[in-house]
Amino acid sequence: MTISEQIKVLCVRSNISVAELARRIGTTPQNLGGKMKRESFTIAELEDIAEAVNCSFERKFVLENGEKI
Repeated sequence: MTISEQIKVLCVRSNISVAELARRIGTTPQNLGGKMKRESFTIAELEDIAEAVNCSFERKFVLENGEKI
């Protein structure tokens, strides 16, 4: 699942539209839509999206032995 697909699911589960998410993170629906089309999010933007819907965003690498970085 792409990050854009995950954001769409997040919106559905949070009962908000993508346009409302854009408003909450301080951008336009057109700008957010473009980022979703290009899959061009920074980690900071993903953290802002999580904060906007009152959830957390986790990022990490998991090695074959289970170690998380």
